[in-house]
Amino acid sequence: MDIIVTETLDELGTAAADLVLAQVRAKPSTVLGVATGSSPLPVYEHLARAEADFRGVTCFALDEYVGLPAEHEQSYAHFVRHKISAPLGIRPENTHVPRSEDGYGASACDHYEDLIRRAGGIDLQILGIGRNGHLAFNEPGSRFDSRTRIIQLTQDSRKANARFFPSIEDVPTHAITQGLGTIQEARHLLVVVSGEAKAAAVRRAVDGPVTKDMPASILQRHPNVSMVLDEAAASLLSRSHAL
Repeated sequence: MDIIVTETLDELGTAAADLVLAQVRAKPSTVLGVATGSSPLPVYEHLARAEADFRGVTCFALDEYVGLPAEHEQSYAHFVRHKISAPLGIRPENTHVPRSEDGYGASACDHYEDLIRRAGGIDLQILGIGRNGHLAFNEPGSRFDSRTRIIQLTQDSRKANARFFPSIEDVPTHAITQGLGTIQEARHLLVVVSGEAKAAAVRRAVDGPVTKDMPASILQRHPNVSMVLDEAAASLLSRSHAL
């Protein structure tokens, strides 16, 4: 696992974006896995300003709330469209987000897995880490071989996302998420984390035992992981990890 610690969020965005740009320039038809949330936003902002051609890139989102239409401002389909695919110039037909409207269920999960397989698998997957150690919406207790599925969100995850909604009662209770087994099949994992609130989870993911109670600990079993952290997120790691 390669760990890069940056002093500022801007430097975090630059360091992570450079890794994405190297991948896309080496392979213009890159299959890119994208994460939503606040941590990767500086990455996408830097990518949007870069002189790079993303027209051949295919992107797959990690997850989506169940029950929110794609037009909803807090849906991840909306985030991906407005923060990633449109600014980077990724073609709409090459942009994929799990379909999570009520009534799709297991068929939507199987369809998403099939779309990833037909695209040739994920070349580079951007990830964040939740305060409870979740990857995508794989909450503590998730099987390491899990595939794309519908999952009930923990109260902690709903509280963490309540700031984006009028109240916690408005936060969806379920999400469709790529599984840990699906994520582990990506050829390169790029983990981007910022903020002191994530420091304990980062420490457990990097230095703790590999356990289902800390889903992000599965990163230790992947052969090609790059982790980009700001100083706050890295504050509980030993000095030997800083590069």
